[in-house]
Amino acid sequence: MFAVRFERFGPPEVLSVGELPQPHAGPGQVRVRVRAAGVSPVDLAIRAGRARSPIALPHIPGVDAAGVVDEVGPGVEDGVSVGDEVFGAVDAARLGGATAEFAVLAFWARKPPSMPWEQAGAAASGVETATRALDLLDVRAGTTLLVDGASGGVGSLAVGLALARGARVLGTAAPGNQEFVESLGATPIPYGPGLRARVPGRVDVALDVAGKGSLPELVELTGSPSSVVTLADSSGPRHGVRVSVGALGGEPDGRHGLAAAAALFERGRFRVPVQEVFEDAVAAHTAAERGPRRGKLVVAVNV
Repeated sequence: MFAVRFERFGPPEVLSVGELPQPHAGPGQVRVRVRAAGVSPVDLAIRAGRARSPIALPHIPGVDAAGVVDEVGPGVEDGVSVGDEVFGAVDAARLGGATAEFAVLAFWARKPPSMPWEQAGAAASGVETATRALDLLDVRAGTTLLVDGASGGVGSLAVGLALARGARVLGTAAPGNQEFVESLGATPIPYGPGLRARVPGRVDVALDVAGKGSLPELVELTGSPSSVVTLADSSGPRHGVRVSVGALGGEPDGRHGLAAAAALFERGRFRVPVQEVFEDAVAAHTAAERGPRRGKLVVAVNV
């Protein structure tokens, strides 16, 4: 099969398209012919050689993908069949494999027929990560949520999912991203220290996606460490703040965000913000590193 891959760590230019053996669906997995794959921060870190665990080379980047099922592994019990359109993510042990002709998914949901491939391809790990954090914060109708770092891939998804629950959402962002945050339906707040002076009214709970040292201020704003969850700051426990692991590292039984997001999309209550779609993976990774991020970046694979 053809695949985007790299044989040494480095800048985006180490990526190239070449032939690699096809993967096959194992127990509880499906294989898809990929239509679109998202570009996530973990992809950039692994390619640059900053992964926390050893990565075998050559490596195919990409953890999120959408495509058409062409192989169903043993033990799959959700009724998925060859020919179904799905979106999902790879196994945590792989941390890659999506930017290729074929990819094996460890968890997935049926893609709504009206959902564009580029939105579906970028959704899975971010939707599940954001859903887990919103569940921990018990975000519901009437909740006022502050998302610190609302313009990026996971932050923008958290905004949309919280709004769909009926929450009021405030979102911090850099000056150039304020209009984008507002377009998501959140009240934009200038990013950086001194949040108390800029936040209008009360804040019930806060989600830190940026990981830039805002936890003491978020605790002050909400009034309690238990009202704050961070996805990006390992110092959370020092402040009494819960650290939520990403979807790829969480317990499989806790994954329910994809199906819920698909249902919300069909009712017109949710979308995956996509900044740009690329056919060239080098260009996609270069854009992801350059920033600013406004939603998700996607690589179109089988076009």
